[in-house]
Amino acid sequence: MVRSGYAAVATARARELPTRLGLALFIGGAALVMAPSIWPVAWFAAMLAGQGVDWLAFRPFRAQTGDATWLQKAFCVVSAALNTAIYSSIAVYLWFRGGEFGALFAMIQVAGGLLHVSLHMHHARPLLIASVIPHATYFLGLPLLTLGTTRDPAAVAILIAALLYVAHLVVAVRQSMRTAGDMRAAKIEALMQRDRAKQASDAKSEFLAVISHEIRTPLNAVISGANLLRRTRLDARQREHVTMLLEGGDILLGLLNDVLDFSKIEAGKMRLESAEMNVRNKLAALRRLWEPKATSRGVRMSVMIDDAVPDVVRTDPLRFQQVLFNLLSNAVKFTREGAIRVNVTWDERTSMLTAEVHDTGCGIAAEQMDSIFDSFEQASIGDTRRYGGTGLGLAISRRLAQVMGGDLTVTSAPGEGSTFTLTVRVEAVEPRQKVDVQPVLRPVAVSLQGRSILAVDDHEVNRRILELLLEPHGCRLTLAENGAEAVEAASVEVFDAILMDMQMPVMDGLEATRRIRAGAGANAATPIIALTANAMEVHRAAWDTAGVHAFLTKPIDAPLLARTLAEACAEPRKTAQTIAGAAA
Repeated sequence: MVRSGYAAVATARARELPTRLGLALFIGGAALVMAPSIWPVAWFAAMLAGQGVDWLAFRPFRAQTGDATWLQKAFCVVSAALNTAIYSSIAVYLWFRGGEFGALFAMIQVAGGLLHVSLHMHHARPLLIASVIPHATYFLGLPLLTLGTTRDPAAVAILIAALLYVAHLVVAVRQSMRTAGDMRAAKIEALMQRDRAKQASDAKSEFLAVISHEIRTPLNAVISGANLLRRTRLDARQREHVTMLLEGGDILLGLLNDVLDFSKIEAGKMRLESAEMNVRNKLAALRRLWEPKATSRGVRMSVMIDDAVPDVVRTDPLRFQQVLFNLLSNAVKFTREGAIRVNVTWDERTSMLTAEVHDTGCGIAAEQMDSIFDSFEQASIGDTRRYGGTGLGLAISRRLAQVMGGDLTVTSAPGEGSTFTLTVRVEAVEPRQKVDVQPVLRPVAVSLQGRSILAVDDHEVNRRILELLLEPHGCRLTLAENGAEAVEAASVEVFDAILMDMQMPVMDGLEATRRIRAGAGANAATPIIALTANAMEVHRAAWDTAGVHAFLTKPIDAPLLARTLAEACAEPRKTAQTIAGAAA
């Protein structure tokens, strides 16, 4: 909000009141020394009274309780004129009673007053004029009066100097007002730009949320349908077709996740987890995943971990794995023969964990090295056609590495291969000492057999997919098309778990969850699992606030869905108050 000129002056005058009173005390004391009498004391008393009037006059503008009336503004103008007239009146006394030093002191005092009001009152022109006139009258009138009565040549010199001072002061005030106006305009423009940037960011986030939801919904049908089809009796050609369908769906889902990740990083909303990670186990898992694919292409793959690397470190395991996964994916993709080597080292001094991924692939030309980490960039258009991909992977990987306190760099030569070097700042964790304890029997695997599940989704295909995925587990499924139906069903029947979509007509999933939790029915504490195509962080946060057991996104990961449901059904039932407290 841009403040009015009167409000700005009022704030400044309130802030500087102690300074003005102290200065008045000093001037009154000096006048008393140079020309002892009762008048300096009377002048100081008048100053105190005038400042009291000034405080009352500007109070409405300090409070900013609403639009000021013209009467309030007029009161401020009169107060400003009165106070400057009182302040400079001591100059008359000193000019005529203080001798040569008194006259000099009087001119300096009035000149200072002129400068002060010119710099602090220019926010409101009426206040500026009302404050300048009394000072200028004293400043020019005293030497002019002396010149008229005594014809003293010194008065002429003083008058000329006063005129020059006023002229320079006018130029300085104009420049100050122009600068202040430019600054106000720049501030307003900055606020407008910030608002436009926020609106653009909000529009982008809303667009991505809509696109994510609209793509995930049909993609859920495609991938889930393909998974269900793969469970049936298929000949070799049919199985190959289903595999192609699933691989295409996985690529599309990966692209969608990449776009959302890149958007979060750009907006500065990427949140890192902090958890313990076994470095050697993580690298072994990645090797088990990628070595068969490399071997099928005739490429050798090796992983070398330096002995100095700690067994366990604290970092974000998921993001660390995501970056290395992308680097290994590129290495396998672009290497037709030779080898892929992963070397992991540790710098204890800087707490940096370094992973080098070297391949003997096609390499990158020198002129393309600068742009390889840019968004939607690949080494050449031919690479996109030959190998696929969008060029987002390396851009996201570098941003993630930088968010994790490190970086991602590359050295390469065409025809010789590339080496990508990932560094991340981690915290080494001392391995826990092993304690001899009696072996604990693992609990029997949980099951959905005989469980009663309420599934809420407005899309007919999604409801049918849930039936096909869950009925083989032996559970009894109740279907609802919207949140209102879910609330009604939860009020008349006890369920072991509830699957809840987010965007639905009549009543959305968040509102339905809140009503079920707030009610006194038998399902107030039933585990509710969000199963939605709204996969952004803001959606996850909204579900956490509502108090859900888990947050799952579409396309449906069938094993994860079954495992999450079984675990939810097997957990001891919490009270609704406990769930609400955890959500808060």
